Amino acid sequence: MCEGERKPLTSTMRHPATLAAFLAACAGVMLFSFMDAAMKGLGLALGAYNALLWRNLAGLGISGAAYAFQPTGWPTRAAMRLHIWRGMVVAVMALLFFWSITVLPLAEAIALSFIAPLIALYLAAVMLGERIGREAIMASVLGIIGVAVIMTGRMGGQAHGDEAWLGVAAVLTSAVLFAYNLILARQQAQIARPGEIAFFQTLTVLCCLSLGAPWLAVVPAGEHWPLIVGAAVLAVSSLYLLSWAYARAEAQVLVPVEYSAFVWAALCGWVFFAEPLTWPVIAGTVLIVTGCLIAARAKPQPMQVEEAVA
Repeated sequence: MCEGERKPLTSTMRHPATLAAFLAACAGVMLFSFMDAAMKGLGLALGAYNALLWRNLAGLGISGAAYAFQPTGWPTRAAMRLHIWRGMVVAVMALLFFWSITVLPLAEAIALSFIAPLIALYLAAVMLGERIGREAIMASVLGIIGVAVIMTGRMGGQAHGDEAWLGVAAVLTSAVLFAYNLILARQQAQIARPGEIAFFQTLTVLCCLSLGAPWLAVVPAGEHWPLIVGAAVLAVSSLYLLSWAYARAEAQVLVPVEYSAFVWAALCGWVFFAEPLTWPVIAGTVLIVTGCLIAARAKPQPMQVEEAVA
């Protein structure tokens, strides 16, 4: 950009707003990873459906209270359509993923899900018109190589039963939906504030899950509610951070941040579920983190962002 021109809000990591978005996305992914660990514990105790149902019920109260104090009116028709559609996608995506982590180690499930950022980078080019830079592609390739190293080590050292292979299929399907969800997140963040996004996504997911409630819902015992509420707080907080970030930076800058989830998943799996860390896991994590650092230094093509979503 020539000197003297009015600078748009760009997706350059040197721009303070975009750097702040990158850091917010990192924090959001970290909180989501902690929520995944909480949901694994709840899923093992209650089943994936009930864990997700009651977490979203608690999340509706939290996000609804926050949204009630937000000085905005009712969403536009276009925003509402996007809220409902993304909520439906997230409902299926989340149910598949949270079931998968009850039959797979947490770190392995997260590793498999890392096909999502690679898919999302190219969906961003097709659906959002973003120009994919070499650094973003390199970051994704390093992340995928890291995942391959991890999976090679695990598949070579551990037998998988039929249920585990169904878990693999579930997490891969969830990952494809997650890639599409990232693109919807970028579109949604351009026309709605984080509080609105968090409330209507939680409401839509809860409505979708409620369709099976007459046959599947079981009220949890009192001992499970602190973890349910804690998972809801983590989920809503993460959604706020990620929505704020996606309103201020291109998907190709933020998508590789998803790779950092593996670091937190490996740590939580080790601490809470006695899932061991192996050398392939460590080597893969190094590659993944390297990809994130490359993404942080990327300088993609400038893109105008509406400053109304401030």
